[in-house]
Amino acid sequence: MKRIIIAFSLFLAGTIPAFAQTENDGTTVQAVDEIVGPVTGFLNDIVFHPIALTEEVSIPIIVIWLLGAAMFLTVYFRFLNFRAFRHAIDIVRGIYDDPNDTGEVSHFQALTTALSGTVGIGNISGVAIAVSMGGPGATFWMIVAGLMGMSSKFAECTLGVKYRVTHADGSVSGGPMYYLQQGFARRGMGRLGILLAGFFALTCVGGAFGGANMFQINQASQQLISVTGGAESPLFGHGWVIGLAMAVVVAFVIIGGIKSIAKVTDKIVPLMVGVYLLGALGVILAHWQQIPTALLSIVTEAFGTEAVSGGLIGVLVIGFQRAQFSNEAGLGSASIAHAAAKTNEPVSEGVVALLEPFIDTVVVCTVTALVIIISGEYQSGGEMEGIALTSRAFESVFGWFPFLLSAAVILFALSTLLSWSYYGMKAWAFVFGDSNISNLTYKILFCGVIVLGASISQTNVVDLSNILIFSMGIPNVIGLYLMAPELKRDVALYFAKLKAGKIPRFDKPAENTSGVIPN
Repeated sequence: MKRIIIAFSLFLAGTIPAFAQTENDGTTVQAVDEIVGPVTGFLNDIVFHPIALTEEVSIPIIVIWLLGAAMFLTVYFRFLNFRAFRHAIDIVRGIYDDPNDTGEVSHFQALTTALSGTVGIGNISGVAIAVSMGGPGATFWMIVAGLMGMSSKFAECTLGVKYRVTHADGSVSGGPMYYLQQGFARRGMGRLGILLAGFFALTCVGGAFGGANMFQINQASQQLISVTGGAESPLFGHGWVIGLAMAVVVAFVIIGGIKSIAKVTDKIVPLMVGVYLLGALGVILAHWQQIPTALLSIVTEAFGTEAVSGGLIGVLVIGFQRAQFSNEAGLGSASIAHAAAKTNEPVSEGVVALLEPFIDTVVVCTVTALVIIISGEYQSGGEMEGIALTSRAFESVFGWFPFLLSAAVILFALSTLLSWSYYGMKAWAFVFGDSNISNLTYKILFCGVIVLGASISQTNVVDLSNILIFSMGIPNVIGLYLMAPELKRDVALYFAKLKAGKIPRFDKPAENTSGVIPN
């Protein structure tokens, strides 16, 4: 199978460059754009329909939909996102890992796989845009939204494990497709459950091919071309070479399924996040005199800014929107990865998952924002200037940073490609069947799209796929509301068992129950 996929990728290397050349005269790309454009515009008006909060400020309806669920679940589970934080760390450390439990990967590997799908280019470029538009105060509301998003991740990933399907070979399949179908069927709404599950699966497949594939590799190839000379780069006009190299790497990894993907992401994610945070810490320490002023501005401008159009409401919306777009809480995608975790306690994996928005938004996004604020670059950048602004902020201390940034972008893109290849494959299998032929077809198409994405300019195709990604949150959030009471009972039972010492630990005697959250 591996040879087939790689051979097909090499075949695409010979055909796609010729296709990509049509970009110069605009024929093929323009034709596709004209077909997809009206559909994209129609769906964009629905999914991202602006809701006016004031005369100057509006917020996309999908952000309200996702953020509202996060707020509700945070209160409904009595701020479990804070109470269970220490226990989440203990689980990730492997204290409760039982190798005999059902599943394919460890808690830590499930976490890194899911994180690889969210920690990416948006943490670099999206945050820069948010701070440019909303000022330092946007960072405060970004953190608040990230903390609330932890509750959404907990809920969807708990359900992902609870309703997962274990196959004869020991592999598992889980995610919103399964808990929507089964959860609604349990309540006598089987047809509605199938409809919602099918809608989620189709949008997930579309998002996996586009925003999580074409967009990622296109941004990575553009950054690499930029630092190697731009228009003078030997790669200029030959982005397909970068795409082909990435496609071959992805092909080698995704052959082995979630186990193979997890073995890569559990190394890439800590490495790329660690290196990025070390670089950020260097910039922050180099401007240590400005740290108190920067922190003060984040808080004060969050409540009293007049520099942003719309005032307080405007900066709040910008922060909330950036956080929601970054950590993807409520979309349900992460539950597909967490469903593969080795555990017989669904709630335990949900507790692990609540760490994702914290790492993605509260840590990585906030550090990026702090670097931009301390360097002062956001005051000179354009409102829609993203990755270039972040690069300049780092470059103010490290002249060589653009090269490191390129490496980081490539790693971010690779990790996102790996995790979303798995998300898309599980959604594809739900719709088209979990056969070897079906899975092979998907993997070939996914690798082919990588080469294509690096070869052509961004069009409405990618815009459409981004719409599809956020459309995943529509059926998923409906399911979270419906099954919230069921989840609450499961949470009470799990922590009662934990407190009674009925969930064994593997670092200390079973009667040691440290780490139990307070009532």
